[in-house]
Amino acid sequence: MDNAGKKSLFITLEGGEGSGKSTLIKRLVARLTALGNTVVTTREPGGTSGAEEIRNLLVKGSAERWDVTSEICLFYAAREDHLYRLIRPALEDGKIVICDRFFDSTRAYQGQLGIRESNIIKALEENIVGPTMPDITLILDIDVETGLTRANSRNNIDGDDKEGRFEAKKIEFHQKLRDAYLEIARNEPERCKVIDATKTPDEIEEIAMDLIAQKFSISLKEA
Repeated sequence: MDNAGKKSLFITLEGGEGSGKSTLIKRLVARLTALGNTVVTTREPGGTSGAEEIRNLLVKGSAERWDVTSEICLFYAAREDHLYRLIRPALEDGKIVICDRFFDSTRAYQGQLGIRESNIIKALEENIVGPTMPDITLILDIDVETGLTRANSRNNIDGDDKEGRFEAKKIEFHQKLRDAYLEIARNEPERCKVIDATKTPDEIEEIAMDLIAQKFSISLKEA
């Protein structure tokens, strides 16, 4: 369907390891496409060829491969390319963009480590993300141990090339990560909506679609 005249939407999904973002994205794409929208799915780090190369540096290898400042700079190098080459053109074309992680991940994963890191992130966010803010961010919240069990099971299936660098961090890191996401949601309740990720995939899908519909007045009836 021609998207001329349609309102573009920028939807981001966030959450700790094993929270079920990939499953929800597939379901949202099916539902929103059935309503006549053109939906672009992407992920961070990644989404463009250059950003995917940086992704390989970030998500593979030992947990201590990078210091936190280096991580932040790598994430934002990837994000700049992603915004310039994919996200902004798709939004300008009236499409719905659904992104698996965005700047809230950097805030939560790296920003939790100290004031200096938070200040670096804030400066980069202002200059690189600028006005390209998500219209709605769905945060899938799950108990840390349950999420890590899911994530580690997935990575065992992936084999030797698995992306398990962040899962390998200590459980205390992941608890702080969960707390950071919940704090982001408390600070920005209009944009960020928390969903209980222990619910069934069907229940999570319906909650997510209801939240999107409420915010953007989208009919849930198929055309």
